[in-house]
Amino acid sequence: IPCTPPDDEPSLLDWWQSARHSTPKPMRKGLGTVTLLVPWMIWKHRNDCIFNGARPSMNTIVAKIKEEAALWANAGALGLKAITPQTWDVH
Repeated sequence: IPCTPPDDEPSLLDWWQSARHSTPKPMRKGLGTVTLLVPWMIWKHRNDCIFNGARPSMNTIVAKIKEEAALWANAGALGLKAITPQTWDVH
């Protein structure tokens, strides 16, 4: 997806509109799904750390995001399937 993470935009909404506009139409559903999936997985990891004593880990969260993205794609999230590498497939 040819968009950059939010950094210079005045708001998340400004970033979203810019990212959506710069993303090719066939990839926009995937962008929308990723934009929801990543914060959801970060929230779940945060809760695991707070309530279950897990240790914060970038490697863990990235691996869990990839795994969940592959599961969502295999379950029918076609937009996500279009933008995720086939190497993320979960069997």
